[in-house]
Amino acid sequence: MAATQKVKSFSSKSREHRDSEEEEEEESNTVTMFEVLHGRMREKIVLQRLIVVAPLPQDLADRTELGAHYEKLNFQLSKQYIWDNMTGLLLIYPSCLLHIIESSREVLVSVLEDLRDMQQQPDCSSLEAPKVVFMAHDPQSRLFQQWSYKVLNADQGLGNTKGVQDEEEESTETLVCTVLSALQKLGEQLETSKKALPGSVLDETPELLVPQKVLQKLLARDGLHTPQQHLQMYNSPLHINMDFGQVIRSRVLTTV
Repeated sequence: MAATQKVKSFSSKSREHRDSEEEEEEESNTVTMFEVLHGRMREKIVLQRLIVVAPLPQDLADRTELGAHYEKLNFQLSKQYIWDNMTGLLLIYPSCLLHIIESSREVLVSVLEDLRDMQQQPDCSSLEAPKVVFMAHDPQSRLFQQWSYKVLNADQGLGNTKGVQDEEEESTETLVCTVLSALQKLGEQLETSKKALPGSVLDETPELLVPQKVLQKLLARDGLHTPQQHLQMYNSPLHINMDFGQVIRSRVLTTV
């Protein structure tokens, strides 16, 4: 009888232990409404990367004003688009700037609209002729873990000019590839060094900087879109000429 009681007691304890484990497992698998909503919102966000270059105003006394402007803009966008984390890097050279922004399309459009508005403001810190260098849709990963800016001195702005030609005949595609290659190497170095901010990495390895000379050449090219042109291109409806096929067919019949 005593042995039977021990077996019952043991099985009862085992059942209680098993039940407690199942409860803990159920609790660990429980998903809150916040997590569900956050997951669904994240699934709808497609990462995009925007690269912009712009000359600095000649009468700009304090280049940190531009950094403060974009810090304020980033803060405003983070409140408006709470799920769309904006990361990137703003490099302020002595004569121009290079801005890389990574976020959703809505955030990038807001940055372009801000650039367009800055051109219309009679302010000493407004940018007169910014140009879109590159737009990447759905890149595999972010190059930067957060957004930051760095003001460069004249020596830092030189960057690594090895392989950069002096001839003005250098193609726009080659210049854009030079920018993309430098940024890719910077992103790889950030991942290797495990440093969140690229400023310290650039101080240690200034050769990773895009040379100011390359950016100046890009600004002189007519093939790059302005923010206004870029916005018009993406906001305009797609018009398809339904008579196109008929025209081609009539030409073929006439030729025959």
